[in-house]
Amino acid sequence: MIRVKLPLHLRRLAGVDGDVTVEVTGIATQRTVIDALEQAYPALEGVIRDRSTGKRRPLLRLFACGEDLSNEDPEAPLPNAIANGEEPFMVVGAIAGG
Repeated sequence: MIRVKLPLHLRRLAGVDGDVTVEVTGIATQRTVIDALEQAYPALEGVIRDRSTGKRRPLLRLFACGEDLSNEDPEAPLPNAIANGEEPFMVVGAIAGG
């Protein structure tokens, strides 16, 4: 089971409190974790990534083991600490300003 931390607005949309867990079949990647998250919480479909392109939404960042993976290959394997549930996969709302 992979633990996922969501920002408050996505937790509200999904109707959950705190961390969620999802099960990934095969290798844990950004794509497979988000696929499992959207399957478990259909209200999140198209919110974290664009439905037509599959690309991450610009104002969300993805972190694993303290590293920003937002611009990494979504098919790259996530660290073992994420895959075995020791550390959370984090979806973080980016701060924009001017």
